[in-house]
This record gives sequence, C-alpha cells and structure tokens, in this order.
Amino acid sequence: MMLDSIFIGMAGLTSYSRGLKTISNNVTNLNTPGFKTSHLQFADMFYQGDQAGSGERSQGQGVSTFGSTLSFVAGDFRSTGNPLDIAIDGRGFFVLRDSNGNLTYTKAGQFEFDDKGILVNRLGGEKVLAFGTDGSLQEISLKGLDTNKPQATTSVAFKGNLSSADTEHILNNVVVYDNAGAEHNLQVTFNGKTEDIASGEVKWDLTIKEGGTTLATGPIKFKNSVPMLGNDSLSLTFNPVGVASSTAVFKLGMDVTGYSLGTDSSLVLGTKDGYAVGKLVGQSFDEEGHLVVSYSNGQTAKPFQVALARLSSLDSLEQIGGNQFKAKNADLVSYGVAGAGQEAIRTGAVEISNVDLSQEFSDLILMQRGYQASSQMVSAANELIQQLFEMKGRG
Repeated sequence: MMLDSIFIGMAGLTSYSRGLKTISNNVTNLNTPGFKTSHLQFADMFYQGDQAGSGERSQGQGVSTFGSTLSFVAGDFRSTGNPLDIAIDGRGFFVLRDSNGNLTYTKAGQFEFDDKGILVNRLGGEKVLAFGTDGSLQEISLKGLDTNKPQATTSVAFKGNLSSADTEHILNNVVVYDNAGAEHNLQVTFNGKTEDIASGEVKWDLTIKEGGTTLATGPIKFKNSVPMLGNDSLSLTFNPVGVASSTAVFKLGMDVTGYSLGTDSSLVLGTKDGYAVGKLVGQSFDEEGHLVVSYSNGQTAKPFQVALARLSSLDSLEQIGGNQFKAKNADLVSYGVAGAGQEAIRTGAVEISNVDLSQEFSDLILMQRGYQASSQMVSAANELIQQLFEMKGRG
C-alpha cells in the first residue's frame, strides 16, 4: 500500500508538471498574434476492483491528464499601421498553403508580398489564399497588375455663372486624356458674345486650344439665362497614333446660368472623367477582405478577396506552431469571404493572444499547491517505508 501511495503521488507530480508546462506556454505567448490559450484536461485514473475475492473496496490510482483543449475566444485587436496586416472579427480563419500544398489556418493576419509579387505569411512564407474574380480559390499575385490602362476623357462639364455682362471668360489648365493616355492641357475660352434682346438669347463662341493651336470652336447659347438644350456643348476628337480615336464633349452643366452679374463670371470646371496610365503605388485591404490595389492615376482595383475558413467544430483544429492550426477532419471545413452578415475584417491591425493573465496566475497557484501536496505525499510514503524497514531490521 505504501508503494501505491508513492505511485499515486508520482502521478500527481507528473500531471501537475504538465499543467505548469501548459500555463508557462500560455503566459510566454501573451503577445503572440493569433495565439489561442490551452487548458490541460485532468481525470482520475481507473479504479481497482475486488481482487481474488479479497473483499477490498475499489480504490483510486491517482490523477492523469489527457490532451489540452483550445479556447477560441477572440483576443483584442491591436493597430499596427501596416496596410497588409488584417484581423478577423468573427469565427473565420485565414487560409494558408505551404510549399507542399498543405492547407493550414491562422488568426494571425501578418502578410507581405514576396519578391515574386505573391502575398505570403510574414512568419513562415506560406501563400495566402483568396477568391479571384472568377470565384476560384487561388494565391494572391500582383502579376499583371503593375499598370492601370488609361481611359479617355469623354465628358467635361462646367458649373457656375457665365455673366451676360462679361465679354470674355478664359479657363486655363483644363486637363483631358486621349485613348493612348496622353495628357492634353487645354485652354477653354468663351468670347464673341452676341445678344438677341427680343428672343432673350445670348450666344457665345466656345474655343478650345492646346498650346496656341485651336482644336475646336463652335457656338453655345443661353435663353433667359439658362443653357439651351442642343446648343450647350462642343465636341472635340483626338486621334492618337496606333489607338482608336476618342471624343470629349465639353458641356454646360445643369447648374450653369447666364445671369448678368457684372463683368466677372464664376464659371469653372465642374466634373470630368478620364485618366492617364497608372503605375502601381500601394496595396491594402478593405473591411470585406478585398485586396485594394492603388495606382498613381488615382484609380484602384480589387482583384482578390481573402478566403476565410469556417469549421463546423473547432475541436477539429490542433496547433502546429507558427501561429497556425490544421484540421483533423477536412470535411468539417468550408470556405467563404467576409461581409454579408459574416465576419468583418479589421484593417491595419492584428488579433493578439487571448491569454488572460489573471486566470493563468490563478491556475498557477492551484498547480503549485497540487505539485507540493503530491510531493509531500511521496515524501510521507517514503518515510513510512523506511520506518517499516527499520522495524523489520530490529526484529
């Protein structure tokens, strides 16, 4: 029986030692992005039954431990300012693929583009998977996204008042683009005004020049100080070499007026479309996990949306290190995207560890006491055995 007590005490020492190891691992990962706390499972060991009719009651054989369980309670979100750092506000996991084609999952959204222009996990280099415009699961690559093709200007609209008491109104530096992406810095002039008091019409000559060269000229008209429909625009066609021609329409906007407000007009450029060729200048993510590619011409593109893995049972996940998990049963994993009532993406931030220090220190005290008690039990049983041997020796 004394030997049984020693074995039971040793079982306690072993189990509480594992508990201390689990707590140590939790505490040391306090600042590890995406880390999930582990809790060691304790269980009493099997009981002995009646042996050979001895009539002895069943007796416990000590304590044992099973595998640890993971707590997937969300950690806090910490801002990093890095546009490629993202966190998931919800149950999903980012999907990674290693060089062997194995899929793993992580809450630590710390990504970067490698020298091949592929988005990878900053820590281990695994490729980050997303849904492309065709809806398939694929890696995120900047291939083919270096430039943004130009768009020709098709509409230029003005706003404000072109005073009927004015004689000439000039707008400089009106920039438009042709289909080749070439920039044209134009001068738009309103002059040559004539008035028909009986009909209430005022006609202006609209002239468009580039570098002193007249590109287009034509009349525009007001009636009762409002632009006349069908007489409120002038078209200009560009014919760059090697590409299709394009036509830009210069139009008096709906809020343009022609009231007599002195010799100074307030007519200015309102809206216009078109832009030059754009060069890639940055990448970031939006709140639905789209990769937002920004260009020097002010345009953006969203060619990918980060894939999120959802598991019907989180118990099927196990930690494999490197802030990653793998699924024990792939059939329990489904893939989707953020938004539409599902997860939201926190941009420029990471989810930090969900370790609760106060809880860990409380558990640490319990483990220490359990370890000390088990140690005292072994020492007491050992002393009793030594006393027994001494008594036998004296006999």
